[in-house]
Amino acid sequence: MLSGWLRLGSSATTVLGRRLSGVAASAVKPAYSEITGDDVDFFRSKLQPGAIIQGTEDLAPYNKDWMNKYFGKSKLALRPKTTEEVSELLRYCNEKSIPVVPQGGNTGLVGGSVPVNDEVIVSMSTMNKILDFDEVSGSITCEAGCVLETLDDYLADKGYRMPLDLGAKGSCQIGGNVATNAGGSRFVRYGSLRNSILGMEFVLADGTIVDTLTSLKKDNTGYDLKQLMIGSEGTLGIITKLTISTPRRLPAVNAALLGLQSFEDVAKLLVEAKAGLGEILSAFEFMDLEAVELGLKHLHGVRDPFESRCKCYVLIETVGSNSTHDGEKLEGFLEKSFEAGTLVDGVIAQDKTQMDSFWALREGLPEALLKEGAHGTLKYDVSLPMKDFYALVTDTRQRLSQLPAATVGWGHIGDGNLHLNVAITQQGASEAVKAQMDPFLYEWVKSRRGSISAEHGLGLMKAEKIYYTKPKPAVDIMKLIKNALDPNGILNPHKVLPRS
Repeated sequence: MLSGWLRLGSSATTVLGRRLSGVAASAVKPAYSEITGDDVDFFRSKLQPGAIIQGTEDLAPYNKDWMNKYFGKSKLALRPKTTEEVSELLRYCNEKSIPVVPQGGNTGLVGGSVPVNDEVIVSMSTMNKILDFDEVSGSITCEAGCVLETLDDYLADKGYRMPLDLGAKGSCQIGGNVATNAGGSRFVRYGSLRNSILGMEFVLADGTIVDTLTSLKKDNTGYDLKQLMIGSEGTLGIITKLTISTPRRLPAVNAALLGLQSFEDVAKLLVEAKAGLGEILSAFEFMDLEAVELGLKHLHGVRDPFESRCKCYVLIETVGSNSTHDGEKLEGFLEKSFEAGTLVDGVIAQDKTQMDSFWALREGLPEALLKEGAHGTLKYDVSLPMKDFYALVTDTRQRLSQLPAATVGWGHIGDGNLHLNVAITQQGASEAVKAQMDPFLYEWVKSRRGSISAEHGLGLMKAEKIYYTKPKPAVDIMKLIKNALDPNGILNPHKVLPRS
């Protein structure tokens, strides 16, 4: 019976007990309280010196996203250093109906970590300790504010690596990564981040600390509560600590940048790579010609290694334990692909410098897009069946052909994740471009049974679009869970779930 779950009050269990049939589970619409001087005094009494941020200038980086697309009006940011402090803050905010926005590295693309109004920001940046590492099992336990690159550097000295790799690894935090179930370029090798999370400590809206922080790889005792938090974007609780299973850092790494003449050849190469490279395939990244030209135009130190341009580019990475074996395997695979006519050009990195330059092109594309789109950018992160993957790019390009907009496509083709991007190149054209894209893009993805969010989450940007991917009964269940765990609706309001 669910009524005993996590010691929640009777109002929450009543919501969970409600029948779904014929019931429209409504989103929580509470009356929120504004921050007062008494509230600030309470927070100051519970937090350590320097943990309270006030003032327009000091709050500016907390009140906007890195793309300068979303802006909040928060008057207060709190930086707890312990789980107990997080618990105290949430308990108080829940009792006073003060809305809260959990914030990690603030590197998201859908407005999930930025206040919509004047919510209190709870920044996890000062909860950044590595707590334990088991060199036998390869599990690392850390606080949620640890930066992804810091964790990976720590693991490198131990012969391990993080199963997640992102372009924003130098600033994104692991708690935010898990809260959004971030994907990244190594998904094809290590799978979903969700599968690597062994244990978690999180705090509910009422301050309840839920400690499921285990390093066990097998634990089949009841509901797997951490899975509710993964991908919930801070709407169900605040993640404070994690135990993550990490793979070995193997010594033999190779990379090749390849040129192809059609997307059909890219799809064919992917099939051949999975068969021909097998267990050593670590990344399979796609960029169209327009994306590469954008990178070459705006990124410092990046160059095209080919004498002539190709319509499509693929970055392949292999990781294994035997340099000679892996190098021969990659070269043999590429030779066969050239002979079959799948490839028209290609180069294998001869050292780490060349390898880094390949990745600099791929990972620098978001930066290049911002520079090209001086008057605005539109970024879409979708999952599609392979047969429809690039058709969305060509259809969008045709749809916007009469507008001052550059359409480019890249993505993690190994797992069907396309990043469709539009750079607006003329002042005053933003609204016209947006009108052509919404609802066109969402309807297009829905008609192919794709997902409107592959790895970025829903945040504020796509909360009202969830029905394009999820059926109403599924969303109703999500609302019931939200109402049960956060009956006052204080956690990250207006995100993930539709307001209606």
